[in-house]
Amino acid sequence: MEYALRVKDVSKVYRLYNKPADRLKESLSPFKKIYHKEYYALKNLSFDVKRGECVGLLGVNGAGKSTVLKIITGVLNPTSGEVEVNGKISALLELGAGFNPEYTGIENIYLNGTLLGFTREEIDARIDEILAFADIGDFVYQPVKTYSSGMFVRLAFAVAINIDPEILIVDEALSVGDVFFQAKCYKKFDDFKKSGKTILLVTHSLSSVSKYCDRVVVLDAGQKLDEGEPSEMIDLYKKLLVNDRGATAPIEEEVENDDVPAAGEEWKTKLSLNPNIDSYGNGDAEITDFAILDEKGRLGSHVTKGEYCTIKMKIKFNADVKDPIFAFTIVNLQGTDITGTNTMYEGIDTGLVKKGEVRTATFRQKIDIQGGEYLISFGCTGFRDGEFVVYHRLYRAVDISVVSDRNTVGFYDMNSEASVK
Repeated sequence: MEYALRVKDVSKVYRLYNKPADRLKESLSPFKKIYHKEYYALKNLSFDVKRGECVGLLGVNGAGKSTVLKIITGVLNPTSGEVEVNGKISALLELGAGFNPEYTGIENIYLNGTLLGFTREEIDARIDEILAFADIGDFVYQPVKTYSSGMFVRLAFAVAINIDPEILIVDEALSVGDVFFQAKCYKKFDDFKKSGKTILLVTHSLSSVSKYCDRVVVLDAGQKLDEGEPSEMIDLYKKLLVNDRGATAPIEEEVENDDVPAAGEEWKTKLSLNPNIDSYGNGDAEITDFAILDEKGRLGSHVTKGEYCTIKMKIKFNADVKDPIFAFTIVNLQGTDITGTNTMYEGIDTGLVKKGEVRTATFRQKIDIQGGEYLISFGCTGFRDGEFVVYHRLYRAVDISVVSDRNTVGFYDMNSEASVK
């Protein structure tokens, strides 16, 4: 059989009622009056996954990714259409779903394995590997209700990934536990990929999509928008993230004119903003807007490692300021400064800026930091009477996601050229 999975014209429709009583009214109506609205979580969705292929599903929240996974794994039934599955599935969806808190870890291994469709003999053959992978010691003989959340997900992940399925379905489940367990999870996933297992991967990590996937299907509003090579589909997904479903041309020209975009929106409305931005300063200047553009000039929070991006900030001055310094810093999620620069370091003379004026600072940057999630801080500072002054600073203002299919050790890639003779 060439295909491991086939999704054929699948739709999932939910009936939405304004209030609970409307459901009863509809069921009792002698004239069959309709009190509900139909919501299509999926609409005529079709795609195939070949044996040994790793296919990614991309889509913004609400696109239907989790719904189609639940239909494939039998958790939900489709309203119409059908799914063909050729092989045993192990799904890393809601880790620990089906675990009984009163049972011990050992008992839950057998329970969960049985729910996944494996015999006791098959689980017996893998029990040592499961226990070694979970690495929770004698707690495996204690009721699961006594586990910490970390131990719980370790055991659940160990069961799901060591059952040795023919088809592995992963929904944002690789980053569980501490960093050492995460490394073990990714190593196991690499082994699956190299052994030719069929994988369906749903993740918001574009680096994982770029690194692992042979093909990507992009969903939007419950329908297939497109499918193809990972790089092309990642570009399409970036447009969805900024609600751009039709534009194909770069928008650098729009940002370069230093005006608010034509739709009347600020640049930052198209970015992934921190809802708890730390904003402070004496108010003589105000950072009113900022932008991140990838190498193709597209506004959004995703950039690609090894390519250039542009970081911009717009500053309005509420007082006369001499020689303001414009700065940005990239920090990791733990708050460590990774890198950054400012106009003083770059030798730019900003001169005297008068009250009411607006300046735009632009930094063109080659991205050599490792793939992952980071935050950008912006600042407008300077010196007045020999004293350092913060006019305005936005700390951890916006998310920037670096997409990479190859990371090295540490924060930076040194772009080494290695050889062995």
